[in-house]
Amino acid sequence: MRRTVFNEDHEAFRETLRAFIEAEVVPVYDEWFAAGQAPRDFYYKLGELGVFGINVPEEFGGAGLDSHKFEAVLYEETARAGVQFGGSGVHVLLALPYIKMLATEEQKKRYLPKFVTGEEMWAIAMTEPGTGSDLAGMKTTARLSEDGTHYVLNGAKTFITGGVHAGKVIVCARTSAPREDDRRFGISLFAVDTRSEGYSVGRKLDKLGLKTSDTAELAFVDVKVPVEDLLGEENKGFSYLGHNLASERWGIAFGAYAQAKAAVRFAKNYVQDRTVFGKPVAHFQNTKFELAACQAEVDAAEAVADRATEALDAGELTPAEAASAKLFCTEVAHRVIDRCLQLHGGYGYMNEYPIARLYADNRVNRIYGGTSEIMKSIIAKNMGL
Repeated sequence: MRRTVFNEDHEAFRETLRAFIEAEVVPVYDEWFAAGQAPRDFYYKLGELGVFGINVPEEFGGAGLDSHKFEAVLYEETARAGVQFGGSGVHVLLALPYIKMLATEEQKKRYLPKFVTGEEMWAIAMTEPGTGSDLAGMKTTARLSEDGTHYVLNGAKTFITGGVHAGKVIVCARTSAPREDDRRFGISLFAVDTRSEGYSVGRKLDKLGLKTSDTAELAFVDVKVPVEDLLGEENKGFSYLGHNLASERWGIAFGAYAQAKAAVRFAKNYVQDRTVFGKPVAHFQNTKFELAACQAEVDAAEAVADRATEALDAGELTPAEAASAKLFCTEVAHRVIDRCLQLHGGYGYMNEYPIARLYADNRVNRIYGGTSEIMKSIIAKNMGL
C-alpha cells in the first residue's frame, strides 16, 4: 500500500536529516550514551538545521508551518539510525504548543527567537515526588508578592526530561488552594528562567533507557518569577495541560511505530548476516515467520500512526483517538521489538547492538504521557462504558 502522508517537501527534509544524522550523530553516539546526555552544543546544530523552527511563526525566526509531519519524519529517521536527539523532543513537542497557545505577543518576542536557534532550550515540569500522574495533588506553590511584581516559587519536580540543559522550564505550580468541588483549580503555568536564584538542578536520573536524554530532579527555593512570565491565566493551568495531551500522545504513538519499524530492519539485516549451523539465520522458517508477523504488525501500526497524523494536522484528533493510537502503537512496538531482539540471540542483549538500546528506550512508551491502563480508561469512557 502506498503511503500518502508525506509529500516532496517531507522527503527532501528526510534526506537532509538522514545525512545530518550520519555525519553528526552516529559517529559520536556511543560517547553520548556513555555520558548519559547529548552535549549542549548539539542543540545549536539542530537550531541551524531548522528543526526547532518548523512550527514557529516566521516573524519569530521560524518556517511558519503548521504541521506535525516533519516531526514524524524525525521520529522515523532517528529510530532508523538507532539514535536519539537528547532532550530536544520535549523542546518541540511539549513546550512549543504551550508557548504558541498561551504566550502573549510580548512573551513570544522574548521567548521564540532563542527557542528557534537552540540558544534557550525548554523543558516542562509537571511531575512531583510522591504525586506521579496525580497532577491535581501537586505541592509546588507560587505565591504573588505583596507588591504584585513577581511570584515566589517553592517546591520540587522530578522526571524532568531536558532538565539538565534547559534555559527555560514551564513549571506547574499552585497559585491558589483547590476548591472542595474541584481539586484541579488553582494551578498556574510559569516560564521560569533556570538562572534564577534559588533554582537548582538535582540528580541527573539514571534511566533504564533513553540514555542520551537528560532527565533531572529540580528544586525551587524562593525563586522569584516575574509576573510577566505567567503563561495564560492564573489558576487555569490544569485545563491548559489537558489541551495538549492529544498531540503529546500522538508523538509517543508515532515514535513507537517508528521504533517497531526500525526493529524489523535491524533484525532483518542481522539474520541475513548471521550464520548458524552453516546457514544464515534468515534461512530458517521460524525466522521468516517471526519477521513476517512483525512486519504485519508494523504495517497496521503505520496505518494507525499515519491516520492520527492527518487528524492532528487537521485539528481533528480527539483525546480518545489519540489514546487509541498511543495504546495500539506502543503495545505493537513492545511485541515487535521483543521478538526482533529474540532473533538476535545473545547479541540482542548487548548494548553495542541498536536492538538492545531500542528495547530499553521503548519501554517507557507505555508509561509516560499516560499509562496503557489510562489509555484504556479513556477509550472505554468514550465508548460509553
